[in-house]
Amino acid sequence: MEIKILYIDKRLILCIKPAGVLSESPGMPELLKEQLGGEIYPIHRLDRAVGGLMLYGRTKEAAGKLSGLVSNRGLKKSYLAVVEGCPEEKEGIFKDLLFKDSAKNKSYVVKRPRKGVKDAELSYKVLKSDGKKSLVEIQLLTGRSHQIRVQFASRKMPLLGDVKYGSTYKDCPLALWSKALSFTDPFTRREMNFEVMPNNEYPWNEFIEYKENENG
Repeated sequence: MEIKILYIDKRLILCIKPAGVLSESPGMPELLKEQLGGEIYPIHRLDRAVGGLMLYGRTKEAAGKLSGLVSNRGLKKSYLAVVEGCPEEKEGIFKDLLFKDSAKNKSYVVKRPRKGVKDAELSYKVLKSDGKKSLVEIQLLTGRSHQIRVQFASRKMPLLGDVKYGSTYKDCPLALWSKALSFTDPFTRREMNFEVMPNNEYPWNEFIEYKENENG
């Protein structure tokens, strides 16, 4: 499997993770190492079922610096999702307390802080809606396991194809895509901004107008 590279230099790689491939080992690092050679260091994660933009380091020093961006919210991440229904407000912020059950690999919204519970926050904007389904752009303000999926599902708006969190659309892939990454390169101080749309397939093509030969 050849991974599409959007940007590469001696310290970092911006690439597109295909849905179904693990973002950490054994997955993307091994595929990139086979394709490019050298060591590959994960900086952030995407769920296995989610495709889209990802950032990797090529040296330990770069990985440390880039991971620091994540810790200090210097890596801005934007996602697209197709959810069931439509949020009452066209844009807003979701704030929740999330608990991850590692045995079930599932997260839950809970009401009170306790051991293992973490704050979760995201902002969203409805781009298009047909009443039954909505295309939503999301910025993660925290990075919790399954955060987007569980925060929308807890409000009775599961992502299409997300059977784990209650979607009634069982015959399509999970409708979540890592659309954009923005950060300041810690070595060159250059502003790095990358954006890529999901493939021209259901359910994205019900909301997005694709140009011929664009993204498949």
